[in-house]
Amino acid sequence: MDQTSEGLALGIAQALYDKQAEGIRVLDVRGVSTVTDYCVVASGTSAPHLKALQRAAVAYLKTQEGGTYRCSGEADSGWVLLDAFTVVAHLFVPEAREYYDIEALWKGAKEIPFAPEA
Repeated sequence: MDQTSEGLALGIAQALYDKQAEGIRVLDVRGVSTVTDYCVVASGTSAPHLKALQRAAVAYLKTQEGGTYRCSGEADSGWVLLDAFTVVAHLFVPEAREYYDIEALWKGAKEIPFAPEA
């Protein structure tokens, strides 16, 4: 299934929502980043929860045409990054999300409304 970068970002957000991710935000960073088009930011409650979120996002990415992505970081560190080239997802435990304040990096970005499907 081929889709837009925004659709891919929203699909990742839905996969994270389905595993009870918290504070999910989808940001259109095309005007403020030269590296990617969309950024998804979400929190998990613990390292095992981050691992579950990572597995869900990867499973979703594998269903997409090409299914190309890279992972960086470890859930045990409190931060996992999934890079699907036009979409990057940052998964944090709350303390790491607060510390790194990644959303401040994209403060000029437009937030894309995410309405999860139950």
